[in-house]
Amino acid sequence: MELEDSDPASPMNISTPITQQPPPQASSSPPRGLLDSDPLGVAIAVDAANAPADIRAGLGHIVQSHNVPYFVRQSETAAEWSVSFEHAGDMAAGTYEVRSAAAGAQLVVRYSRRIDAFRALGQILTAARAAELAAAGDASSESLKAPGFRIEETAQFETLALMIDCSRNGVLAVDSVCAMLRQMALMGYNMLQLYTEDTYRVEGEPFFGYLRGGYSQAELRSIDDYADALGIEVVPCIQTLGHLGQMLQWPRYAGLRDTNEVILSKLPETYALLERLITTVSAPLRSRRIHIGMDEAYGVGEGRFRALFGTHEGTAIFVEHLARVHELCKARGLRPMIWSDMLFCLAAKNNALYAYYDQSNNPAEAFNKVEGIPPDIDLVFWDYYHTLPEIYTRKIIQHRELGCDNPWVASAAWTWSRLWCYLPFSFESNRASLSAAKSPAGRVSSFMLTIWGDEGNECDFFSALPVMLYVANHAYTDRAEIDVGFMENSFAAICGGSLGDWMYACRIDEIPSLGDSPDMRSQLPSNMSKWILWEDPMLSFMSPQYDTLDLESHYTQIADRLLGCALTSAPGGRYPLNRLLRMPGLLARALSLKCHLRDSLVRPYRAGDRSALLQAAETRLRPLIEAHRELWLYHRSRWMRIYKPFGWETLELRYGGLMARLSTMYDRIIAYSLKQPCTSLRRSRAIGVTAGVRSRRPSASQDLPSTISAFGCDEDYDNGLWRKPAPLLPPDPDPLSSVYSSNGSGIGSLGEEDDSIIDSIPELDEDLHCIYENSYTSLLLDYARVTTPSRLG
Repeated sequence: MELEDSDPASPMNISTPITQQPPPQASSSPPRGLLDSDPLGVAIAVDAANAPADIRAGLGHIVQSHNVPYFVRQSETAAEWSVSFEHAGDMAAGTYEVRSAAAGAQLVVRYSRRIDAFRALGQILTAARAAELAAAGDASSESLKAPGFRIEETAQFETLALMIDCSRNGVLAVDSVCAMLRQMALMGYNMLQLYTEDTYRVEGEPFFGYLRGGYSQAELRSIDDYADALGIEVVPCIQTLGHLGQMLQWPRYAGLRDTNEVILSKLPETYALLERLITTVSAPLRSRRIHIGMDEAYGVGEGRFRALFGTHEGTAIFVEHLARVHELCKARGLRPMIWSDMLFCLAAKNNALYAYYDQSNNPAEAFNKVEGIPPDIDLVFWDYYHTLPEIYTRKIIQHRELGCDNPWVASAAWTWSRLWCYLPFSFESNRASLSAAKSPAGRVSSFMLTIWGDEGNECDFFSALPVMLYVANHAYTDRAEIDVGFMENSFAAICGGSLGDWMYACRIDEIPSLGDSPDMRSQLPSNMSKWILWEDPMLSFMSPQYDTLDLESHYTQIADRLLGCALTSAPGGRYPLNRLLRMPGLLARALSLKCHLRDSLVRPYRAGDRSALLQAAETRLRPLIEAHRELWLYHRSRWMRIYKPFGWETLELRYGGLMARLSTMYDRIIAYSLKQPCTSLRRSRAIGVTAGVRSRRPSASQDLPSTISAFGCDEDYDNGLWRKPAPLLPPDPDPLSSVYSSNGSGIGSLGEEDDSIIDSIPELDEDLHCIYENSYTSLLLDYARVTTPSRLG
């Protein structure tokens, strides 16, 4: 396939295959972009009825469900482009071509592998979008009526796999898996692995995946059937050594623990259980391959194993366990693969990832001293962090020196520990790993993209679609670069989103003045939007990291654009997927109110200006409570749509904890500002009418009303911005004490009530200090680190 030259000014630094078409005619004005409301200029009729039988059902799935309405039924309207399919037995595996028939608008797809037929359809969609863009809204354009192009591509890998984490809270609903499979097929992925530590049901093991939403045999079978129709192999991806803490936490499995995360090797009962797991998860699937995990099994042999069997060298324990699990797989006709990190970490006697990626650490010598790794076990080299191809190439060579001639390479979309996939670094790291995997020195035949959900699975996995598309486009060209325009067209046509808008959403995790600068790329991608969201609002002890930055304007600008994109996206339009931008848009709106909240309260508080403090609470803190509630509600609805309900409780507890802290913060500031007891403000109330204030935020020019009662305002203000609430019940007397103070404070013997006037807010008296000097917001932090400075012991 012909290729454009790389655009050095590209923000993604990518270039990609294009179709062979006549060059566009010169125009006096540049072509405009395509708006969501612009009608489609191309209708595509897919001749599924006469297609080869092995792709007929898959074509039906795509045509009936594609979210951008390019596809029409031949009986409904005269299509602009007609597509037919032909299986070509003489064509090399991984190669396909699309040619125009004599009639011009009749396209014929010739393919060898089934997946390439679906990839071809995705490229026809991309070509339609490119033709529409070239026509710039001119429905009479010849480029729309007679597409004289030819597409030819050859897959660079025998296997292009996608692995989705279904173990960190979120278990994708079956419908969501099917939606992902359709996207995968149009991109050219021919393998799916659902990472399930304990999220599949095992007969006779009620505490395996207990209340975690595990897949049933019927669900796995239905996923496999759907995938097979699209030419995609579903491979079980489980754990058989480490990462089993979810199971091992229950008393039923106490006897199988080596450590809290690692199962006890050598024990017969362990292998009896593993046999049931392997049999169960592989039974409903066609594939004879299985991923048995074994990564990050830190402390193997150092827990109960040592107490029962004595001290053994970690490498020997690992190899012996691997051999026994391998025999279990072999007996069922399964070819296993494992993550390879423990081979490097055990050889270096170092559990840190540094040992895995250390270029000087070659475990070949250490494993030559033991029986070694069975030759029919595939090693999966995973690296999500580096941006130089030579780092990946060297590790691929080291895997070959271990005896694995053809290792897998696994990269990642940066979805973990954040609320939106960070695309810029995902493109950078995948570009490096793909370049190495396609290079003469590092060439492999299997490449895997992973989507992880560590730290609660807060991220919508569908935000990784641009990374999936980028990797797939790389996997069908021998070039190192992918053109931005091609990516934009394919993302719009295949996924239904605007790539520019999705890239813009990533700014929630970028410093406004620096963006994704080279200096910032020297560190791992920040998840600042996550830790600013979850940090305690009253203490706000992370705020010195960004006190010199204008994050309020930064996040306001992001919120305005993303929410605008989401609101203008309509079903049946060009960018229906842009509706998902509501999540980062609502997040940005909440962050714009929260980022400098403590500073806006500390200034009037320390100046003794209670009126200004009250105004800050009402114009900043109140809207924040409402913005946070809207974010929570949308996140909940999105979760229930794409995941099983199990696991949402973890995130809802986070939202609930933050809402409680905001409520306490608001009540105490109002009580202090109005010189009222905090208990006099205590009542059950729906968020949205708190302390007599409606949800609309006053403009900067509006003044507070002059007469303020303890519970709000005594008169309406600005068309009902303020309103007098219903009377509150007085505090309940302490039922355990008959002693009450003469001033009515009502302090019982157990101290349940305190009606004393709040004369200070100690949290606002404390000075804050920068914890991570010179790091600004370039930090990757987890929920526990930012919710409280206290370390619970």
